[in-house]
Amino acid sequence: MPTFLLVFLRFYRAIRDGLKEPEFRALFFTVLVVLGTGTLYYHQAEGWSWVDALYFTVVTLTTIGYGDLHPTTPASKIFTIFFIFVGLGIISTFIVLLAERANASSILRKNTSKNKSE
Repeated sequence: MPTFLLVFLRFYRAIRDGLKEPEFRALFFTVLVVLGTGTLYYHQAEGWSWVDALYFTVVTLTTIGYGDLHPTTPASKIFTIFFIFVGLGIISTFIVLLAERANASSILRKNTSKNKSE
């Protein structure tokens, strides 16, 4: 559990620090729009709860794909195909950028604390 909290804290700091930069902020809000669009669509078209619709959107765009939920109508299946093509690149770019920021932040903190101890 402590490891999870430390990783969560690193990613929180990476997002907080990243939001100060316009490019990161634009990507962050684009991710929110993509997640919101998918959630809204699946909530309306499939009749899923808000949580199920968000869950399916995240699981689909991160390519996890558990298979416990799936589109049932032809329109939803077609939407999902295009949604994956558009959303996958956006989500993966954000995840990579966030991981790079978290890693860089961690290295910077280690170097700063190392220089203080010398």
